[in-house]
Amino acid sequence: MRTDVDIAPERGAGLRLAHPVIVAAGGGGFGAELLDAAGEDAPGAVITRGVTWAPDRGHTPPRMHQLPDGLLHSIGTPNPGLEAVLRRHGPRWAASETPVVVNICGHDAEELAAMARTLEMHPGAAGLELDLTCGDRARRGAPIMLDAEVAETATVVVRAATDLPLIVKLSAVVPDIRPLARAVVAAGADAISATGPLPAMGLDDERHGPRLGTTDGWLSGPAIKAVGLRAVYEIAQVVRVPVIGVGGVATLDDVLDYLAAGASAVGLATAALADPTLPGRLGAELARWCQERGTRPSALVGRALPRRRQRGGLRARPLRR
Repeated sequence: MRTDVDIAPERGAGLRLAHPVIVAAGGGGFGAELLDAAGEDAPGAVITRGVTWAPDRGHTPPRMHQLPDGLLHSIGTPNPGLEAVLRRHGPRWAASETPVVVNICGHDAEELAAMARTLEMHPGAAGLELDLTCGDRARRGAPIMLDAEVAETATVVVRAATDLPLIVKLSAVVPDIRPLARAVVAAGADAISATGPLPAMGLDDERHGPRLGTTDGWLSGPAIKAVGLRAVYEIAQVVRVPVIGVGGVATLDDVLDYLAAGASAVGLATAALADPTLPGRLGAELARWCQERGTRPSALVGRALPRRRQRGGLRARPLRR
């Protein structure tokens, strides 16, 4: 039974995946090593870790700390810069049957446009993920996504620079993610991924100070699954592009939950760090689960959403405070 999915159906040849379980940004480095390690258990796609125009050393260590229910981290975007990443990893991407989507992080419109134009010309890039959790230089480093107008402008700039499939990554740190989702889709996003990690911090063993070198950081892993589900559930009701659900995924039940909440594909990051073969194996488990029940993943998408329709779209429930 086929379990493939297209997460950019309106964009040229689209972005077709062999199955809907993918490696989300941060879960597989730049993709080459994970693809080699996964072997036959290939994920549906790999989204690389964040790539910047110029080399970036990342944040001050210590950068990561494992918690009982997740991962506390403040890594930043350590990478050798876009040209070096393409030189080192691009040939492996181009040779892979698994699509590789490049996560780009820019601090102004000029950087984002330059990165998009460069990737447009590279045969190994199957698509782009515009990471709106990156800091906006004009707003003293505040994440781009905190302002819907700035997020829309960033999406317009990247969309104008490339015809590659464009995924826009959002985070549930905003009070209401729905206006942001509408804005980036109107600006040309082919798909949305949500959610990124949540702001967090921890203390060292002696409680003398913060656990991380940057004081505060981010929380990912099982602890944020409920937040990710809410984000996907709300986004799926207000836009008509595919949504990639990310946050706390480690089991088939997690994949099924995100599909029911409205995700067309599901991404693993923290769990993939521990087991690079897990996304591919979950894809195979999903295929078997569907075959046993005579269904397919596309039929599972949005089963938990409200069925009432208004003006051609699903009605979003109001936020409760």
